[in-house]
Amino acid sequence: MTLTWAGPPLAVVGLGADGWDGLGVRAKEAIGAAEVLFGSARQLALVPEEVGIQRRAWPSPLLPALPDLLREQTGRRVCVLASGDPMFYGIGVTLARLVGPAALQVFPQPSSATLACARLGWPLAETPVVSAVGRPLHAVLPELSDGSRFLVLSADERTPSALAELLRENGFGDSTLTVLEQLGGPAERISQDLAAKWTAREVDPLNIIALECVADPDRPRATRLPGLPDALYGGDGQLTKAEVRALTLAALAPAPGELLWDVGGGSGSIAIEWCRTHPTCRAVTFERLATRRAGIEANATALGVPQLRVRGEVLAELADASGEPAPDAIFLGGGVTQPGVLETCWAQLRHGGRLVANAVTAESEALLVSSAARYGGDLRKFQIYRAEPLGGFTAWRPQLPVAQWSAVKPR
Repeated sequence: MTLTWAGPPLAVVGLGADGWDGLGVRAKEAIGAAEVLFGSARQLALVPEEVGIQRRAWPSPLLPALPDLLREQTGRRVCVLASGDPMFYGIGVTLARLVGPAALQVFPQPSSATLACARLGWPLAETPVVSAVGRPLHAVLPELSDGSRFLVLSADERTPSALAELLRENGFGDSTLTVLEQLGGPAERISQDLAAKWTAREVDPLNIIALECVADPDRPRATRLPGLPDALYGGDGQLTKAEVRALTLAALAPAPGELLWDVGGGSGSIAIEWCRTHPTCRAVTFERLATRRAGIEANATALGVPQLRVRGEVLAELADASGEPAPDAIFLGGGVTQPGVLETCWAQLRHGGRLVANAVTAESEALLVSSAARYGGDLRKFQIYRAEPLGGFTAWRPQLPVAQWSAVKPR
């Protein structure tokens, strides 16, 4: 949704924990020139009472109410308060999307990430940041790897303890948590401990967490690269095996921000690993069985991709696809031979998008061959062998061969 802003530019002023005293002259002038000042109760309290201005605390939830709040102020001089840098996971990003960047005048302060890296001596440009503000904390899981370090933006004072528990549950109990509170203000405080030893303690709601990861060497290794160990997935065994999964994701070629439809989700492994490749990747998985849909949701949570959506049987769900964005890629892992599924998916795919289908039966393989003749694309066949004990020796046990068709829809 966009909103036409007809008044003077919206002033968006970032406040640090040092409050009014930390603002520059131009930022103070922008606040003083406004007719109405928006912000949280905490932010509004940082502006001295002698700055005579109408103050409006944000409602909760904010996002649904924001367009109407701004419409009420059309033509007036409006200032919005933010924490730190408004364009770093802040209200400035939301306003830029709503009214356009030309309608904003932004006065940033150092972000919490900038201040945290300054305290820790970490290079800001090389330090990933994961936000737990308004997002499930499980989204940090794809960032976990032995030796990695990153920052977590806390939702409130409960986040450090919740993060420590999540780390313990996922084999990262020896990781170091550094909690930095009220950075840049007179009440600044820094505390540190191992996740395994972290206990409930008093923490200021305004905090950011620095995490230095140490993995349990006996736990399966899970990175952002496709081909996670099969053991990481629960379910009834309907699973694209790790080697074929890696080859399939390579054919799907995910890029940041793209949307995948995973048809015949099974355990959800293809959609989950698509989403893990980048935090902005999105996926919808279609699965007809309710028990498997529940399993997909459990796997998505356990592997840190809460953005995955789970829906029912694909043809029933797509009977009314109005409002659904066209996918950038589609994977057909099940239901290939169901009448109408492949044709419907091809029709829904955006022009320039990729479709990849796998087959293990002669009937479904024949359909892929005929589809390649009709739509173009490439055909491949994979045979994976895994070593298994055979008496006192080792034998190569063949997995089911997998035929794969991949095609790009013409623009």
